[in-house]
Amino acid sequence: MMDVNRSAFKGLLWCVFFTSGLCMSVWSPAEVSVVSGSAVSLSCSFSSSSRVTSLMSVDWKFKPQSGGPAKLFFHFSSVAYPVEDERFRGRVKWTGSPSGGDASIQLLNATQNDNGTFSCSVRNPPDIQGNTAQTVLTVTPKRVSLTLTDVGVLLVCVVGPSAVVTLLLLSRICCCSEGPPALQHHSPIEVIAGEEYFYTQTQHKHSASCCYFKDSEYDEDEYMTDKLHEHTITESQC
Repeated sequence: MMDVNRSAFKGLLWCVFFTSGLCMSVWSPAEVSVVSGSAVSLSCSFSSSSRVTSLMSVDWKFKPQSGGPAKLFFHFSSVAYPVEDERFRGRVKWTGSPSGGDASIQLLNATQNDNGTFSCSVRNPPDIQGNTAQTVLTVTPKRVSLTLTDVGVLLVCVVGPSAVVTLLLLSRICCCSEGPPALQHHSPIEVIAGEEYFYTQTQHKHSASCCYFKDSEYDEDEYMTDKLHEHTITESQC
C-alpha cells in the first residue's frame, strides 16, 4: 500500500510542477494472486483536478508474462464497450464508479494464461496527463481435494451394506448347489441313480402278473396254443 501511495504522490507532484495542476493520478495494487477458475478484482483508483464528466474514459491493457507488447482489451466511456479480444471475451465485468474515482474491472474464470501485467489508464478532459497504474496478476493452479458430500455419505451407508448382504446370499447359494447329491432337490419326474433299477423291476413285475383263464369251451389244443402265445409275449416284454 505504501508503494501505491508513493506512486500517486509522485504523479501529483509531476502534475503540479510540469502541467499547472491539470493532471490525472491513477494507482492500483502492485500484485494480485488468484486460484485458477476463480474471479479476481483488478482495482484501479484515480483522482482528477477537474470534475468527472461523461467525457471521462478508462483503458485497460494486458501484457503477457511470456512477453510481447501490451494490448488494449477493455474500454469505458460512459458505458463499457464489448470486449473484442479473444483472450478476454465474455470474461470482463465493469465494476467501477467514475463519480467515486473507481475504474476497476473484474476478470471472471481466471486461467494461467492470464498471468501478466494489467495496466489501467484514465482520462478526464481537460485532465489528460497522468501516470498509468500497473498490477501483476499471478494465477495459481487449483488444488484437487477429496471431500465427502452428503450424497457420498448416503451412498456409503446404503450401498455398502446392501452389497455385503448380496455377496453373502450369493455365497450361500453357491455352497448349497455344491452339496451332496442326497441333499439336492429333484423334480418329481426326474429319475436318479438307484431309482432306475427299482422302476425297471416294478415294470417287469407288472408285466409278468398277467393272468389268463381257461374257458370251458376251449379244447386242449387251443388252450396249449394260447399258453404258448402267452409265454412268447411275456418273454418279449421282459
